Amino acid sequence: MLDLLKQLINGLQVGSIYALVALGYTMVYGIVKLINFAHGDIIMVGSYVCLMAIPILSAAGLPLWLCAVGAALFCAILGVVIERVAYKPLRNSPRISALITAIGVSLLLQNVFMLLFTATPKPFPAIFTGGNVTLGGGFTVSFITLLTILVAVVLMVLLQLFIKRTKIGKGMRAVSEDAGAAQLMGISVNTTISVTFAIGSALAAVAAVLYSSAYPMIDPYMGSFLGIKAFVAAVLGGIGSIPGAMVGGLAMGVVESLTKAYISSQMADAVVFLILIVVLLVKPTGIMGKNIGEKV
Repeated sequence: MLDLLKQLINGLQVGSIYALVALGYTMVYGIVKLINFAHGDIIMVGSYVCLMAIPILSAAGLPLWLCAVGAALFCAILGVVIERVAYKPLRNSPRISALITAIGVSLLLQNVFMLLFTATPKPFPAIFTGGNVTLGGGFTVSFITLLTILVAVVLMVLLQLFIKRTKIGKGMRAVSEDAGAAQLMGISVNTTISVTFAIGSALAAVAAVLYSSAYPMIDPYMGSFLGIKAFVAAVLGGIGSIPGAMVGGLAMGVVESLTKAYISSQMADAVVFLILIVVLLVKPTGIMGKNIGEKV
């Protein structure tokens, strides 16, 4: 039982990271109907920005975890720049054009950081102090595991409150429903889309710091597969649904952890994608997605 509980907690840890990244995919898709495949590489950018900020913070005598704030701000700005430069000019073009552009931006980010830092993996220093935490009955959990789950849950709740309660959040929901009607009502579609990219990219940066702290080796290609898994989590939960991205990410993390523990570590990714296929065959809109009729 203790071993099962440990695997569940490990699954919630990695699932929390998937969920944070999946939120970026699902928010962008919900508003502009774009699968931003460059989003996974924002994770990589966040890790490297944090790595560069650590010596500065250390020299200034500041807490090292503040690098997460700097990484979130940098990635938020980067997300807005990418949207304005690469995606905005193609907003009224066929979706395949924007999709190809997203892949191009992804390759650009990977190669730029490979030129800057080489392809050699670099160790990520420990920025969070704390050892194992005893929960009772001799059961211990690492501090970074609990911190990852706690930060992810808090950010998800804050994002949900932001979408539901704030003026900008209501504008995002309006643009998601009907961009043309929202614009007629005085909502700035461009600003709303930029805010969406900024929030999604900032969440990806936070996920990058948490992921790099748990698995302390980073390289220019680290965001590719992690981004794909987060995209699968978004589709699993229901692409376009913020609660769905949370549920999909957590479910995917738990399934992956249990598969590694009780079936085979080599089969973990295959089982996750198999579950995705089954869910899409049974309920193509995902776990929490809804069927939406379109006028033709």
